[in-house]
Amino acid sequence: MGAAPMAYMLWTNFLKHNPKNPSWPDRDRFVLSGGHGSMLLYSLLYLTGYDDMTMEQLKSFRQFGSLTPGHPESHLTPGVEATTGPLGQGISNSVGMAIAERFLAQMFNRDGLKIVDHYTYVIASDGDMMEGVTAEAASLAGHLKLGKLIVLYDDNKISLAAPTAVSFTEDVKGRFRSYGWQVLSVEDGNTDIGAIGAAIGQAQADREHPTLIAVRTTIGYGSPNMANTSGIHGSPLGPEEVKATKEKLGWPLEPDFHVPDEVLELYRTAVEKGEKWESEWKGRLDEYKKKYPELFRIWEMVTSKKLPDGWEKSLPVYTPEDGAQPTRKISGAVINAVAKVIHHLIGGAADLAPSTNTYMKGIDDQQAATPGGRNIRFGVREHAMGAAVNGMAYHGGVIPFGGTFLTFSDYMRGAVRISALANLHTIWVYTHDSVWLGEDGPTHQSVEHIAALRAIPNLVVIRPADANETVVAWKYALTHTEGPVALILSRQNLPILDRSVYADAEHMLKGAYVLADPKDGKPDVILIATGSEVALALEGRERLEKKGKKTRVVSMPSWELFEKQPQSYRDTVLPPALKARVAIEAGVSMGWHRYAGERGRIISHDRFGASAPYKLLMEQFGFTADRVVREAEQAIKDAR
Repeated sequence: MGAAPMAYMLWTNFLKHNPKNPSWPDRDRFVLSGGHGSMLLYSLLYLTGYDDMTMEQLKSFRQFGSLTPGHPESHLTPGVEATTGPLGQGISNSVGMAIAERFLAQMFNRDGLKIVDHYTYVIASDGDMMEGVTAEAASLAGHLKLGKLIVLYDDNKISLAAPTAVSFTEDVKGRFRSYGWQVLSVEDGNTDIGAIGAAIGQAQADREHPTLIAVRTTIGYGSPNMANTSGIHGSPLGPEEVKATKEKLGWPLEPDFHVPDEVLELYRTAVEKGEKWESEWKGRLDEYKKKYPELFRIWEMVTSKKLPDGWEKSLPVYTPEDGAQPTRKISGAVINAVAKVIHHLIGGAADLAPSTNTYMKGIDDQQAATPGGRNIRFGVREHAMGAAVNGMAYHGGVIPFGGTFLTFSDYMRGAVRISALANLHTIWVYTHDSVWLGEDGPTHQSVEHIAALRAIPNLVVIRPADANETVVAWKYALTHTEGPVALILSRQNLPILDRSVYADAEHMLKGAYVLADPKDGKPDVILIATGSEVALALEGRERLEKKGKKTRVVSMPSWELFEKQPQSYRDTVLPPALKARVAIEAGVSMGWHRYAGERGRIISHDRFGASAPYKLLMEQFGFTADRVVREAEQAIKDAR
């Protein structure tokens, strides 16, 4: 109710959109970062004529199966641009959206034919301003001079538990000015609608700075007893207060859901305006197609989430003669190879590009002076990186990635979780994947992080065993458009497996596959491993075979991909009758019992690491071929 005037002004006078085509590429993006106010957005979608948002949907607010959940979900409700609710995410997503808009404008716009030319608008709350991810993202936006990003700050000075004065007394406007934003103020955001419009117009005119418009409002404006109280933040008014509010505003008490005809007529002009905007845009696009046929072909490709024909030919192939290499280095080689043919691949790292190998050589940085750059220097801002990468994916037209050390995935977990919930095509590049990081010590050595990422539904986690598995993992990540992929990569050298001896790395796409089997007969034991431990499993197999123990080695880079396979395939890889199994991974054992089985053994690391050379740590922590042999022999005994 407090934010309604600014939403009204924005949606009726400024927002360029077509309710009859919510996915029109050149629409303005609107993000309700304070997702707890979701009914405001649903009401706007209904009023402006989005077909799926009916009155029945409004009446089904927060009910199972409706398009009106408690917080907006982009993959569920047409017209919702971003899945918001965890505070700070939406406003930080908007930074990625603005980056994508500017990048695509530079990539495609020619000679006055602007096919990418739109704004990103946000309504953000006090809670958004308190979250650290907002500070990170706003700092990045100011540095990049994202002039078409406009944030309306609903400054009502109320959060869930109490007035913000008890926890939040900083100068928000001064902080944003220091980030390089234009900062404007509207002192009465509940009645001075003209001032809101003037501020938005002034924001549009400044293309050198993102703009924060601090709009002073009263939460629950119009309610005689609940306005300006924290109690209204998380609870509905209730029947009596609704009645009292309607009486105070001179609103009909019946029916419960009432929209005056003149109000609906005013808002529904958005349909005609939207169709006109899109029709004019299509006219420019037709002219563009004739004048720039090759660019138009690329435009159609990127907006339909496709890749260039034959792009796979750019992928490198490795043989043992190439020598042992870290999978992070191989990942970097893949990025640089495909970047030459996939021109909408964009991303970077949280100040770790030299270590994560996420820098595209010969390609500009994304900066204010080089808006067509594809290397994004996110700075030491992991959480903002995650949210901005999500924002680029929400926007569409690009394939975004972000990289850091696996341990620091904790800093960006909120954004990664949302990427999975919203089915975003994002690629997370995590290097330095275990305690084999070595001398940096336990603060930087990942132990529980792979298990924690596997716990996120719809996130495909891949920990490749060697160079060629890494190439195939990237191939999957680039083509899997219905959700995020996390690549878990080594710092240390890993041997390149001889694929003339072992199974083809393409089998990695099934999540797990039989890498090596006994020459004759059925195996006595199965060794299951991921990443760097696959080479250890092969070394253990060699010793077991010499001792007469027939041994199968299964490379299992991705639990998620394996679980997607038919049961018949999974049973061929891990026969249910074969109980002698050893699972090997340099991380916590959590979850591995499902594959090791009740009689199997697990070689894991259920404690923090230590600072020492990684080869010494492997001995101290029991990741040796001797240990593999002992555990396998015990598993064979236990299975009898």
